[in-house]
Amino acid sequence: MRTFQYFFSGLLLFLVVNVVPIFAQEIKLTGVLFENGTKVRIALAEITNKRSGYSVGSNDLGLFYMKAVVGDTLLITKRGFVDMQVAVTSAKDLILRLNRGNLLDEVTITRQSKKQALNDMEKDFKAKGTFYAGKPPLALLSPFGGSPLTFFYELFGKTPRDARRFRKYHATELEQSHVDEFFNKTIINKNTGLEGKALDDFLISYRPDYEIAKNWTSYDGLKWIADSYKKYTGNLKSPL
Repeated sequence: MRTFQYFFSGLLLFLVVNVVPIFAQEIKLTGVLFENGTKVRIALAEITNKRSGYSVGSNDLGLFYMKAVVGDTLLITKRGFVDMQVAVTSAKDLILRLNRGNLLDEVTITRQSKKQALNDMEKDFKAKGTFYAGKPPLALLSPFGGSPLTFFYELFGKTPRDARRFRKYHATELEQSHVDEFFNKTIINKNTGLEGKALDDFLISYRPDYEIAKNWTSYDGLKWIADSYKKYTGNLKSPL
C-alpha cells in the first residue's frame, strides 16, 4: 500500500514538473486586424489578454504582438467597431476581421465620455499602487522627503509601465474623438451627399489632424468639409 502511495506521489510530481508547464507555456502571438469585408487594416485597436490583464495596441499596419498561453481569451476593442473575443488555441498567427459599429455609435462617442474613461483608468492604476502613471518626478530622489524606491518602481515596475501605455493610448483616442465631433459620416453625408465607398474614401483622404482641429468651432468643421469636397470633386474631374 505504501509502495503504491510513493508511486502515485512520484507520478503526480512528474506530471506537475514536466507536463503542466507544457500546457501553460507562454507563447508570443502575432496578429493582424482587418475591417471585415475589406483589405483595410485597423490601427490603434486595443487587444487585452483577459487572464493576465495585459494589453497592447495595433500598429499602423494593423499588427499586434501579445504574450499568452493556450486557452487564454483575447478581447479586441476599437472605437467605431464591434468588440471581438477570440480564444488562443495555438501559436499560429491570428488574422482577425472586425465588423464596423452603427453610425449612431460613432456619433454618440463624445469627448466627455473619453475623458471619463481616462479618469477611471487613472483611478484604477492608482488603486494598484502607481500614482505617477510611470513618469515619476525627480523630486522623489531627494534625500529630504523623497522616496527613491517609489521613483524606481514608477520607472521600471510593470503596473506603471502599463499605465504609461494606457495613458498614451487613451490620449490618442481622446484627440481622435474630438476630431470626430466635426468630421464624421453623418455630418459629411448631410453636407455633401456622399455615401458608401465614396464616403469612406473621403473620410480617409480628408480627415484633419488633431493639431488642425483642436480649436475648431462648428463653422470651422463645416468649412473644412466644404473646401475638402471641392478638392474631392475637382480630383474626380481631373484627367488621369
